Amino acid sequence: MEIQVYTLDAFSFQQQGGNAAGVVLDASHLSEVHMQQIAHELGCSETAFILPSTLADYRIRYFTPNHEVDLCGHATIASFYLMATQRHIHAGLYRIETAAGLLDVHVQDDHQVFLTQTLPQFDLEVDRQEIADSLGISVDELVTESPVQIVSTGLRDIMIPIRSLSTLQRIQPDFAAIKRISQTYHVIGYHLFTLDIQSDAIAQCRNFAPLYDIPEESATGTSTGALICYLHQHNLIPATATSPFIFEQGYTMNRPSQLLATIQQDADGTITQVQVGGVATHIQQHRLTLAT
Repeated sequence: MEIQVYTLDAFSFQQQGGNAAGVVLDASHLSEVHMQQIAHELGCSETAFILPSTLADYRIRYFTPNHEVDLCGHATIASFYLMATQRHIHAGLYRIETAAGLLDVHVQDDHQVFLTQTLPQFDLEVDRQEIADSLGISVDELVTESPVQIVSTGLRDIMIPIRSLSTLQRIQPDFAAIKRISQTYHVIGYHLFTLDIQSDAIAQCRNFAPLYDIPEESATGTSTGALICYLHQHNLIPATATSPFIFEQGYTMNRPSQLLATIQQDADGTITQVQVGGVATHIQQHRLTLAT
């Protein structure tokens, strides 16, 4: 059986960087085994499989090289950017059925794509020393005023505030320790960030998810959604920042990426909507042959 698959770099910045995602536009004839095989052969951090839905415009399943996950921001951006540029869809609002729930996707006229994520869930604060040891840094190199905390807008990640950009960039993670800690806390992985930057971005980030065969990821949409909610929750959004908020990632991988995030809140400051968006580049078509 021959399968047509696309790869794109989602959240790319100025035609560079981004995070490679696989997309299968018509996966209705594929079994779960086939989906996992395709994701493994492509080797992207996630591959999205587009399916029909009776509840929404599309159903999407997401696979890493070794697991299915409930949601993937960058693969969603890649999927809708691909469908828009190939004129399968037009600018507008779409609803997708995912294992994380029914979510909205907004495709703009310029093909920027924004995914509305689930409302934030703020969970446990994690032992700072344990996290610092797994990153090979001293606990003093974490921001002491901000918690190391599990947050989810669809996927659970540990938000880790790093005091300086130089520390963030030189970290050499202990992937075995991160994998063990991720299993213990039932999270996808770590999302490190620092506010110590001089660009127009609000933060620069790194993301480690070795439990899912993703040692480091160059642009992570779900984690960015969780992070903007964390920053809002702890009053860490700089007064000079304006929406959409810009996040940088992938710089230590030589894959500079830019992610945009917006939040809406009610009168008492409770978040009522969180969106993460961007564009994609480098559309490539592949044909894979699978055993039937």
